[in-house]
Amino acid sequence: MELSVYNIKGEDTGKKVTLSDAVFGIEPNDHVIYLDVKQYLANQRQGTHKSKERSEVSGSTKKLGRQKGGGGARRGDINSPVLVGGGRVFGPVPRDYSFKLNKKTKTLARKSALSYKAKENGLVVVEDFTFEAPKTKECVALANNLKISDKKTLIVLSEANKNVYLSARNLKKTKVMVASDINTYSILDAKCVVLTESALANIEKNLNA
Repeated sequence: MELSVYNIKGEDTGKKVTLSDAVFGIEPNDHVIYLDVKQYLANQRQGTHKSKERSEVSGSTKKLGRQKGGGGARRGDINSPVLVGGGRVFGPVPRDYSFKLNKKTKTLARKSALSYKAKENGLVVVEDFTFEAPKTKECVALANNLKISDKKTLIVLSEANKNVYLSARNLKKTKVMVASDINTYSILDAKCVVLTESALANIEKNLNA
């Protein structure tokens, strides 16, 4: 699959890039996409949720009534879960939600996500660029020139660029990432993926390794 290369003014440079079929032309595997997205979202969870159990609630431990003959349940002290203000039974406790996923599975998931974007014509290739200073209007102009201002966009650079990152930070629909950090969730979450030429080369190199 061939794509035209544009500059930041939205002009066709006349150059063409051929996308690797091994990365952008495979038959997508929905199950590994599900697993990779599930792992990514699980890793975002802090897992700091906590509720107090019976032994942790502040209250007297004196037995409220006798064991038998009261006509009710043997509820014990005032911290009993059956009473208002008592402890919670089987409540949430701090835990780690992360889990392991094989490297080959994650690689296949990213190839599948990129192949979906290629099929949907959701890829745009631009020349390597930078901004002289962090200016949001520069990033807005880039989106307008490429005619993607109305789409949720992921801009992928070959290496970290502070000016580009800061220029896009205030735009709700635009996210900037480095090629080595892209993940399945971010690719699928964006309607359009903008790749610089060197970022495209890095992605093909990393996913074909």
